[in-house]
Amino acid sequence: MPKRVSDGGRETVCIGCESTFEFNKPSKDTAVKSYSLSKRFEWSGAVTDKVGQTMRMFGLTVEAVSEKSVTHECTLDIADGDIVYITGPSGCGKSVLLAELEKAIPASQRVNLAQIDLPSDKTVIDCIDGDLVHGLRLLSYAGLNDCLCILNSPAHLSDGQKYRFRLAMALAAGKKFIFADEFCTNLDRITASVIAWNIQKFAKRNKVTFVLAASYNDILADLAPDVIVSKEITGPAEVVYKHRKRNIDAKL
Repeated sequence: MPKRVSDGGRETVCIGCESTFEFNKPSKDTAVKSYSLSKRFEWSGAVTDKVGQTMRMFGLTVEAVSEKSVTHECTLDIADGDIVYITGPSGCGKSVLLAELEKAIPASQRVNLAQIDLPSDKTVIDCIDGDLVHGLRLLSYAGLNDCLCILNSPAHLSDGQKYRFRLAMALAAGKKFIFADEFCTNLDRITASVIAWNIQKFAKRNKVTFVLAASYNDILADLAPDVIVSKEITGPAEVVYKHRKRNIDAKL
């Protein structure tokens, strides 16, 4: 269980011994909340014959490898309805930061696309609670507006359609936070841009916060993220805010 320690206006939550985040309680006149994320990885592999041979090949010792550690960390100021976009090359730690931020949000307030099931015993439209128009509207937000697709079962859709179904179900869940790793990476780029535009509108109208991670930057103009976290293989994450005031506050 996470350990909570109160320190004035700041509540720090420690998850395990290597993963921590801090939640700064907002003042009454602002909806912006600050999250400090940190995850450290240390090498702890067994020194087998192949490992030893590999180390000698690259001139490394067990001590040198053991001393190496990778830390992914950043502080994010997030308001209701924000879109947080974590981007960077493969292996840079995008998924790590997304997972750490997800841990900072109560389970009752969040949904992750990867955890949404694909039923085989009912149609797509029947999976969404509420009336028909409501269901069709959410499916349209997610880029699912083909009649035959809507009348199919989620388990029998193509991979791209399954992703869009999960997105529609996340929109229908009524949670404050929606998390999606590899956002729209398995979709053609025109469809991805349309969905990015729809998500941006949905976030602002419904005050739902999206935390998304992907290597593609071609959808940024349509997605219009409020917070961009740029990661590289080495070095600290760079955080850029759309709103100038938050950029200034982040530098103070």
